[in-house]
Amino acid sequence: MKQKTKNLDRRSFIEQTAKLTVGGFMLSRLTAKSKNRSSIEGEIKVAVVGCGGRGTGAATQALEADKDVRIVAMADVFLDQASNCLESLNEKYGETGRLSVNRETLFTGFDGYIDAINLADVVILTTPPAFRPLHFEYAVKNNKHIFMEKPVATDVAGIQRIIRASKLAREKKLNIVVGLQRHYQKSYRLINKKIKRGKIGDIVSGQVYWNSGGVWTRPRKKNQTELEYQMRNWYYFNWLCGDHIVEQHIHNIDVANWFIGSVPLSAQGMGGREIRKGKDHGQIFDHHFVEFTYPEGQIIASQCRHQKGCMNKVEEVFQGTRGNVVVNSENFGVIKSMHGRVLYDHDGSNDINPYQQEHNDLFAAIKLGEYKFDDTQRGIDATMTAILGRMASYSGQTINLNDALRFKHSLVPELHSLNDTAPVNPDNKGNYPVPMPGVTKYR
Repeated sequence: MKQKTKNLDRRSFIEQTAKLTVGGFMLSRLTAKSKNRSSIEGEIKVAVVGCGGRGTGAATQALEADKDVRIVAMADVFLDQASNCLESLNEKYGETGRLSVNRETLFTGFDGYIDAINLADVVILTTPPAFRPLHFEYAVKNNKHIFMEKPVATDVAGIQRIIRASKLAREKKLNIVVGLQRHYQKSYRLINKKIKRGKIGDIVSGQVYWNSGGVWTRPRKKNQTELEYQMRNWYYFNWLCGDHIVEQHIHNIDVANWFIGSVPLSAQGMGGREIRKGKDHGQIFDHHFVEFTYPEGQIIASQCRHQKGCMNKVEEVFQGTRGNVVVNSENFGVIKSMHGRVLYDHDGSNDINPYQQEHNDLFAAIKLGEYKFDDTQRGIDATMTAILGRMASYSGQTINLNDALRFKHSLVPELHSLNDTAPVNPDNKGNYPVPMPGVTKYR
């Protein structure tokens, strides 16, 4: 089976290369002006697995984190995406000798991650989240330090896979950073310290928001397989994305877990498709409203919405027995007393970009030979909390966390080729199955 997969991948590479050549764009143009793939004393060899916008951003941040970082391999299912990533990096770093990616070290297909990871000391895992458990597991088994984006899975089966691999990662003392970058943001760190020191007393309730206008769609192209279409539009399919409550709103949910200091016991909520419900919007909801109940009775009201023309808000608000706090990703943080007096107003004008900070910290630890970071449990907790919220809004029921963790919930199949059968398929009118509260049990 493995050999068959390799052959398919190579054919895909040849076919995609031909298409790019016909379009007047040659991969050879992207070959970095570096020495070669041989080791350089003191270098930190990095592989990028998943070469979309976030992969390109994370690779840039890794290169900026330390002068000894060298990108030695890239992998993506799609050649055009990997090529675009390399071209973008080449514009800034092509003359530095810190890019060693060429035809031999740019891998495509579903198995490309194996060859890329094997060449590196550190791996950047930035594919659609469905593939995170598989890639994380392989990287851990092969002793790699890891930066991986959130969420860490889209289903309970993926969560369990991450849990098992995380135990091995701890035994091996592998540094792992998860892209919940608010933990590396100065404003959030300082606010959390003040909360832990009793500045607002005990948190009793809160509201967390990711309300925005939504994200991109990519039209179906002629001769695309159904699986390729879904992967090109991964944000709109639960098995790939987890819905936007998991893929995006996870940041705000994570802050609630962090500030309270635990995960919720249960969730109940509602959601649906009011605006974004066309054939090009796959399966996911365009709004969720979930109440999470925590062990000491705290209730967190969670809102996420993708509807244009509505109120936009991305922030976290908490009420305590002695005061309240408002914080958001724009380096904003304010603590007030019960009577409205400002107790702390964060000045974030000189704060470092947290996306950069998380890479600075990771590569500093690796360079010093220190075992300093293990964000895996944080990623597991935030992802599972968001999945719990999705289960609640999809079903319309109160879902207990322990019940959810025991459920045999698997959305992601084993895949080898873009010709494989997709996990979900449209009906004869082109519409995909959409969860229905009151009918859907778990998804």
